[in-house]
Amino acid sequence: MLGTATEAEQVVHEARLLRQRAGVAGAGPRRLVRLVADLCLDRLAAARTRREEYVGSWLPEPVPYAENRLVPLETAAQRDSVSPAVLVLLERLSPAERLAYLLREVYGHSDADTARVLGIDEADARHLHHLARTEVGAPRRRPADSPEEAARIVGHFRSALIDGDAAGLEELLADDAMAWFDGGGKVGTARRPVIGGTKVARHLAGWAGDFGMADARTRIVPVNGEPAVLVHRAGALVCVIAPELAEGRIIGVRTVANPDKLAFAAARTGADGTADDATAAPRTGGAGTEARDVPDLPDATAATAGPDAGSGDAGDEARGATVPVCGR
Repeated sequence: MLGTATEAEQVVHEARLLRQRAGVAGAGPRRLVRLVADLCLDRLAAARTRREEYVGSWLPEPVPYAENRLVPLETAAQRDSVSPAVLVLLERLSPAERLAYLLREVYGHSDADTARVLGIDEADARHLHHLARTEVGAPRRRPADSPEEAARIVGHFRSALIDGDAAGLEELLADDAMAWFDGGGKVGTARRPVIGGTKVARHLAGWAGDFGMADARTRIVPVNGEPAVLVHRAGALVCVIAPELAEGRIIGVRTVANPDKLAFAAARTGADGTADDATAAPRTGGAGTEARDVPDLPDATAATAGPDAGSGDAGDEARGATVPVCGR
């Protein structure tokens, strides 16, 4: 929803504090979903100007996994929804469209449930979902490449990067491959996408040489559900390079070098780039957390209720006629 793991942690922590302060520790999942959704929508509205003024390509924060496997209760669609390619596509949507898309396509909520979370009419929720699906398309399916094949391709990709081998990189890249670099204006990277397999290969080879890739420590680790190259220098994580695969070729390369976006990944990897299963202690919420009230949410329904059970509160129905531009 937010594109940054750091802010996602903050939202979850803030929701927990608000729930405890309001004395609704036993609230059901619907009530919590709406609370978290409201907090996310607020943050997206506040971040809109920052995103528009961002220097260079904006890419989501990399999130490393100890193993590239689904955790309990996680579906392949949910894992795919945090891939860099999908997160970038979601940036095209308004906050309300993004929320409607995720609730419907990733988590399987009904239009009625989505309407209750957004506080709008069911017809408006259906329209938001239609707009989002038209812009983004159907949920991305996992590449046909097996995990072993993906690991082999990314392994060759890493070797070619270390060697500065433009020809070797070009063999791995699709003809229409693209590369994006996110330095946030703090690290020297290309500020516009590089387009075309040959140009991407030459640029990556040159950039890897300038970046000192041959002298760095590199490791392949699952990041956002896909194998990526973590680059460490002097024990610090300095960039994450995430190839996107399709049919045995690399069709996209996304490199995050902005140190602000690497803090989350660095906290979960050792100096050698090994991903850690442990979850760090939750961060504190942003300013104003303690003063904020929990919104008037629908009462929790019984665990056995179907996805359309419950009708929400009267306040939701009264404000449901308008599709919000930013979800508020």
